[in-house]
Amino acid sequence: MTATLGHSCILLAFIIALVGTVSPLVAARTGEERYLSLARYALLGQFGLVTVAALALIYGLIGTDFSIKYVAFNTTRATPIYYRVTGLWGALEGSLLLWEWLLIIFAAITAWVYRDRHREMMPWVIMIFSIVSVFFLCVIGFLSNPFETISPVPADGRGLNPLLEDANMMTHPPLLYTGFVGLTVPYAFAMAALIVGKVDEAWIVSTRRWTIIAWFFLTVGNLVGAWWSYHVLGWGGYWAWDPVENAAFMPWLPATAFLHSVQVQERRRMLKVWNLSLIIVAFSLTIFGTFLTRSGILSSIHAFSSGPVGGFFLGFLTLILLSSFGLLAYRADLLREQPELDAMVSRESAFLLNNIVLVSALFTILLGTIFPLLSEAVAGVQVSVGAPYFNSVTVPLFLFLVFLMAMGPMIAWRRASWNNLKRNFLWPAAAALLVALGLFIWKVQDFLPLLGFTLLAFVVLTILYDTALALRARKRIAGEGIIRGLITLTRRNQRRYGGLVVHLGVVLIIMGIAGSMTYSIEKEATLAVKQNLQVGNYQIQFQGLRGSQQPTHFRVEGAFRVFHSGKDEGILSPALKFFPTQQSPVGRAVHQSSLSEDIYLILSGFSELDRNQATLKVLVRPLVIWMWIGGFVITLGTLICIAPMGKAQQFET
Repeated sequence: MTATLGHSCILLAFIIALVGTVSPLVAARTGEERYLSLARYALLGQFGLVTVAALALIYGLIGTDFSIKYVAFNTTRATPIYYRVTGLWGALEGSLLLWEWLLIIFAAITAWVYRDRHREMMPWVIMIFSIVSVFFLCVIGFLSNPFETISPVPADGRGLNPLLEDANMMTHPPLLYTGFVGLTVPYAFAMAALIVGKVDEAWIVSTRRWTIIAWFFLTVGNLVGAWWSYHVLGWGGYWAWDPVENAAFMPWLPATAFLHSVQVQERRRMLKVWNLSLIIVAFSLTIFGTFLTRSGILSSIHAFSSGPVGGFFLGFLTLILLSSFGLLAYRADLLREQPELDAMVSRESAFLLNNIVLVSALFTILLGTIFPLLSEAVAGVQVSVGAPYFNSVTVPLFLFLVFLMAMGPMIAWRRASWNNLKRNFLWPAAAALLVALGLFIWKVQDFLPLLGFTLLAFVVLTILYDTALALRARKRIAGEGIIRGLITLTRRNQRRYGGLVVHLGVVLIIMGIAGSMTYSIEKEATLAVKQNLQVGNYQIQFQGLRGSQQPTHFRVEGAFRVFHSGKDEGILSPALKFFPTQQSPVGRAVHQSSLSEDIYLILSGFSELDRNQATLKVLVRPLVIWMWIGGFVITLGTLICIAPMGKAQQFET
């Protein structure tokens, strides 16, 4: 019954989506409101049907309805109920259903919000949403059906991959999918603007908050994924430049570039073609990432098993690129621009350089990601590209990006005078040099770390100095104190000050990455009970092992007492979990965090004869916690950017 209901809803939604694709076209051609209303009702109908289908699958997962193949393969009777719910996105078929569900939610909200605006563009916006929906419903309904039944019905299911039975499973995939799907909104408006020939700033202004929201979910989704890797996978790192990690990160780069470059278009009426191209690329990369994850063509711990859908995603991606850039070429006459850069030292120049760096990073990461495919096509052998390549090509680019983060928001538009530069950067630059001197004395003497931390300090100092000048002006003009002045400044220009808070969050993330990459300590040893291991300022004493039977696995846990500079910091207990369905144990690392560093323990193995010996891997990771703090700061900055603040004016960004 559940399977029949769910699959019937998907098929009916597919038919309605076809109607929703055609009726906006008729509305645009005839100008008759009834066809546009039909298109809106088609979106609402899809929303209702897909919601019922998603809830039906969740009901099957919670109720362990093993007559549904997807349920049988992704849950067991012993699986906790919250992990049964996460089974919705735990495998290929369910994750596609989640994607479609989010897509139709975004589409329905967009159609409702703009029901009385953009009369000329909205039929095409709805049509774009409907085309994407038709594709996903076709894949779900006919190629990758989450409601496929199985016979005979098994007594119990296989369950999720043990690595997926973690609290982060509840947040990481939905966050990323929301970011991916959110980019459909600016893409749909961009294509609609090209179709109707209105390539001014209207579509950008209308989708500004949507783009920021999508960017935010991509940012936090990637950060939660990094935290999950660090917390669960048991290798001591948070980013391995895995192909699927790259696929999740790549859309973030053009989306970030777009958020900066549209400010130039709004202010100077420049970069129209560039901005349209960026949003096309950003949206296309979400489909490309889905293709990588679901095609099985590249090896990844994140990828689903290979299936027939990979080729369809590749075909859909090709259609998107050809039609989008074809439309862009068709409207080339409308996109010709008169304004030019007045000077190389200006805010628009800084934003353009920012874009060049971000797109360069995108190209190098994309090349490294698909290089195994290129090498196989040319030489017949897949040549893997590892972290050394990605680190070597991205570190210089991101260092330059940090420099631009300090300069860009503070430089004047059109042409920066010497007085403008001296006023905004003299004192922050002098203070940053003092920071560099202090770091050098504190034995941070390698060139790249010293340069990186100095640039990060420069960003923070420019933001603080600029804010201090603005607060002083508010004090002089209106007699406002610090708190009241900050509120006034934020209300009057929330995009600018929200963006500066986001920049501070990015600085903290980069600081955490730089510290943990540069100054980590790693050591592995086999210890007997009461034996000590010295790692930096830490001493770890092995206390013993204990085993316990859990509902889904057998757990072997080590007890290690940790001393830091002679002070007892308590016992940490890394573990190995043995699942009956897995040949190899699943590690559960533990770590203890402080503002200065993390100590990270991994139980690599143990003596099965007497359990008096254990092999322990210890890592000391400086500054890692600042990555996660940076994520909260970015959240605060994003909320400032998108929060409605009355009738406050948005002056400059």
